[in-house]
Amino acid sequence: MKDNKYYESLDKRTKEYKDWKNKQSEGLGDTVEKVFKATGIDKLAKFILGDDCGCNERKILLNKLYPYKKPNCLNEREYDYLKGYFNKYPNNNQGTRSAAVLTELYSIYRRIFNSNKRPSNCGSCVRNVLNQLKNVYQTYKD
Repeated sequence: MKDNKYYESLDKRTKEYKDWKNKQSEGLGDTVEKVFKATGIDKLAKFILGDDCGCNERKILLNKLYPYKKPNCLNEREYDYLKGYFNKYPNNNQGTRSAAVLTELYSIYRRIFNSNKRPSNCGSCVRNVLNQLKNVYQTYKD
């Protein structure tokens, strides 16, 4: 059986990587389903409650209520913007950023991470956003 390191080392554009990534849990519902299958509880529930035991509805509800944070994919415009930014400032050491640059970076961040963060003058807050954006950008770059 192949481990996570093997799949993480694959080119992100390959079918094998995408198939593996799609099998990852989206939220708590997927995790509960995997635990129930591993322990045999799912078979017991179907035996007692019948084929329509409500497991699928529970899984969907739990995934919606408790999703795991996974970033959305960058679109081409966002990728190009981040590429230009990180090529110009590879170590995130730019002391001051214009309001327009911060607005664009936070706009990308909000869409990718389904967040409501707003631009800030807090250096560590901006650094955190930049580091997370750089991590996402580098998954495409590699």
